[in-house]
Amino acid sequence: MILFPAIDLRDGRAVRLVQGDFDNVTVFNDDPVAQARLFAEQGATHLHVVDLDGALEGGPVHAHVVASIAAAFGGTVHYGGGMRSRAAIETAIATGIDRVVVGTAVLQDADLLRWAIDRLGDRLVVAVDARDGKVATHGWTVTSDQDALTVAADLVTTGVRHLLYTDISRDGMLEGPNLQALRRLAAAAPPLGILASGGISSLGDLRQLSQLGLENLTGVIVGRALYEERFTVTEALVALSGGQSEPALNRGAS
Repeated sequence: MILFPAIDLRDGRAVRLVQGDFDNVTVFNDDPVAQARLFAEQGATHLHVVDLDGALEGGPVHAHVVASIAAAFGGTVHYGGGMRSRAAIETAIATGIDRVVVGTAVLQDADLLRWAIDRLGDRLVVAVDARDGKVATHGWTVTSDQDALTVAADLVTTGVRHLLYTDISRDGMLEGPNLQALRRLAAAAPPLGILASGGISSLGDLRQLSQLGLENLTGVIVGRALYEERFTVTEALVALSGGQSEPALNRGAS
């Protein structure tokens, strides 16, 4: 399973939200490019970048920052946030990232989804963000009546190959991932490679994910736990590979 450290961009800085609440923001690094370099130095080979301002505005806001991140990181970079048009997706591609993460727009616009699949192929990731099992849209500010499992199953028929699932109720809460929801999702859409996001708080959480035995659970996104130094990227990689290293005592304690 692949580890994706997260860099969420707000006003040019690396931040984290709690349950997708834009009024509950913690700034962790004023220099997101330096943060990307740090993750790479610790052993990360993949990175998940979200343009939070773009998610609100409906188009990339931090494309120039993302381009610098991609150049500095050197590994595989996913970029999402505000990808609601062909122009937005083209802007994302031009930054030099490896995969584009789209959500709201393609779930509501079949033509855009078909175009994105044709344009990106394996480089497309569709994000399904859910609150209480229902899909949330527009930067998580609106909860729809669409069932997340149904949406995921429908995506299989379109040719989408990768899905990012975020449990908003767990995001930024450090309460552990929603294992039951991930099992149901994996069963509902077995052809999709699934990236899990939301709630990771410990190396034990990572081991639980790796031990689920879900062949289509291909990666996990980790944010706040890394920033709060509950464990390091290096330790996370060991845990996901089945190792047993433990973080230093009192790390991340308040």
